[in-house]
Amino acid sequence: MQRLKVLFFPQLTVTHHWQDAVVAAIGNRHDLAIYDNERPIPEQFEGRTVVIETGGGVATDEMKDAATDTRLWQIMGTGLDHVDIDYMKSKGFMVANCPGQFSSVALGECALMFIMMLARGYCEARANFAAGTMYKPFGYGLDGMTLGIIGFGASGQELARRAKPLGMRIQAIDVRPIEPEILDEIQPEFLGGPDELDQVVAAADFLSLHLHLTDVTRHIIDARRIGMMKPTACLINVARGALIDETAMHEALLNGRIGGAGIDAFSTEPPDSTLPVYQLPNMVVTPHISGCTNITARARAAAVSENVDRVAQGLEPLYRVDG
Repeated sequence: MQRLKVLFFPQLTVTHHWQDAVVAAIGNRHDLAIYDNERPIPEQFEGRTVVIETGGGVATDEMKDAATDTRLWQIMGTGLDHVDIDYMKSKGFMVANCPGQFSSVALGECALMFIMMLARGYCEARANFAAGTMYKPFGYGLDGMTLGIIGFGASGQELARRAKPLGMRIQAIDVRPIEPEILDEIQPEFLGGPDELDQVVAAADFLSLHLHLTDVTRHIIDARRIGMMKPTACLINVARGALIDETAMHEALLNGRIGGAGIDAFSTEPPDSTLPVYQLPNMVVTPHISGCTNITARARAAAVSENVDRVAQGLEPLYRVDG
């Protein structure tokens, strides 16, 4: 196997865990360098056969222009809404990502965490504890609750696998047929297509989003659909912020028209954490960490490492997104 020159380009705001996982996965099989923000760009990209970017969409056109020897541009993340695929194709790169199966367990766990925190009124309970107020709030159990999962791919399925043993009734929407063996395993109460989305929105006690962000899915949960939700229903988003019309969601929460929200992704990041909506006791927020676990880091790093080895062997990289 050919020894390649590889450059790892970390997103500056991302923790070192992703880098550590890549270094461990690639080992000494290839010449791996870490991008240094203090050094000139051309000398760092020159001669690098593979560039690994943590989130995608962070590298500048200047960096891509300098990567004249690069054959594979590997993105460690899943979403491509910030990635200029056309420009990368114009530079002759093959482009690959790490699809949803590599972070699906982490996203499913985080969505379930939001559901359980909202059901037990965690934010209010924490404030009561600090104030010395005992035995409040009075929570509610999940048995018999309807969980609407919008996007029944890898992470939506992992959420369903965890929610089903708690007695939750699973209703799901997806644009593609789901494999029969998965349906036999999870046995959702209802599985429909986009035309049945309104039906699931109206029925759900918890509505969890597991979609890629595209022109079609942007604001898929808009003011109209928020208005269809039960006044006690909670909205969960561990995918992309712009799937929701945030202005409409904020108004609904501030006016008590929905029961609560658990949000990990925002249209603008970082969001303005001082907004009144984020101080509500029925609003649980985390700073886009739903996929950030040691298991996700190792799984994505293994996928990246396999693609580097495949390029070194003259094979087609897996998970190409450049068409």
